[in-house]
Amino acid sequence: MTSNELNNEVLDQLIGSLNLKGMTQEELLGQNGLTAQLTKRILETALQVEMDDHLGYSKNSSAGNNSGNSRNGTSKKTIATPHEQVEINIPRDRNGDFESVIIPKHKKRVPLFNDQVLSLYGGGMTTRDIQSHLKELFGIDASPDMISRITDAVIDDFREWQNRQLDSFYPILYLDALVVKSRESGKSTNKAIYVVLGINMEGKKEILGLWISENEGAKFWMRVLNEIRNRGVEDVLIACTDGLTGFPDAIQAVFPQTVIQLCIVHMVRNSTKYVAAKDRKAVCADLRAIYSSATEDAALSQLEAFSEKWDNVYPTISQSWTRHWEDLNEFFNYPEEVRKIIYTTNAIESLNFSLRKVTKNRLAFPNDDAIFKIMFLASQKASKKWTLPVRGWNIAIHQFAIHFGDRVRL
Repeated sequence: MTSNELNNEVLDQLIGSLNLKGMTQEELLGQNGLTAQLTKRILETALQVEMDDHLGYSKNSSAGNNSGNSRNGTSKKTIATPHEQVEINIPRDRNGDFESVIIPKHKKRVPLFNDQVLSLYGGGMTTRDIQSHLKELFGIDASPDMISRITDAVIDDFREWQNRQLDSFYPILYLDALVVKSRESGKSTNKAIYVVLGINMEGKKEILGLWISENEGAKFWMRVLNEIRNRGVEDVLIACTDGLTGFPDAIQAVFPQTVIQLCIVHMVRNSTKYVAAKDRKAVCADLRAIYSSATEDAALSQLEAFSEKWDNVYPTISQSWTRHWEDLNEFFNYPEEVRKIIYTTNAIESLNFSLRKVTKNRLAFPNDDAIFKIMFLASQKASKKWTLPVRGWNIAIHQFAIHFGDRVRL
């Protein structure tokens, strides 16, 4: 019989011995209801087991005679569980060195309670939202300050994660930034959150890190890339980016062999920013003819046709595509399955969408640590869904091995 089957059998016997008929919601789930009483008894029993292990003998056992330590009564403590506040008796020993794992010293919440608070916070709820949620659903009085202290513990986890050793090789990196509001000395300001998402050799997505700066710029991106290199990354095949000025130079200053692929979606978006509404559909269709071409030569012909058609009205569009062509054309080296992976930063924009969702309820963050807390929790939550390689990866990695030679070791 498995432990789960045994637990279910014990629970069935326990529930069968209870008279639940006619029991009200308050009697079952209220502050002093059945679940609170059961929680109290279970926790107190578990604490006594911990004390047995600590002393080396069970309660009232003769093995404790002249052992040098013994039980010394109990102290009362009110703790918050996920569903209610419960007053329990904490056993003490005469030497005063007993420390419970279930309910650590100086803690008024069991660890599971902390996990639920962090889950709510990482889902985008503010501290006051969480306070109201816990009060309404569980009758727990948790101050915003207490909730903030719980979430502050995440900062140590974030810093350990941010400084972890990385793989030496990533076939693809996606680099992007999003903007959030911060409050510095009572003044609201914008902060840029730099996000680096890698595709590892298994084809799985991995967030390499999160950084904060006053605004997005190539100089800070170079600092980010140097940090990634210092954490173990030696080679990157393709870096997928937006059209930020100086970005390709910053990448190749750190990773000279890396090929740049500007995001086609960003290029189209920037190209149509100032196009009249009546022309936008036609312009987009003609741009699509460029980037959907079967070969680079065909794409260049389409770009020339676009220039002849639109330069008299929107001359900067063809000029921009021509100027950036060397950083746009990498995806023409691959079949359709691989192009979809590298010619857009959709992978990281999808991640950024998840990050923006958790910031929309906040007018401004009080400091950088507050930003890191919620971004880290949200990014960890998003990454739990990445259990499979990106679509088309088997084809992509073999294409990369042919194109980049010994740099790809299958």
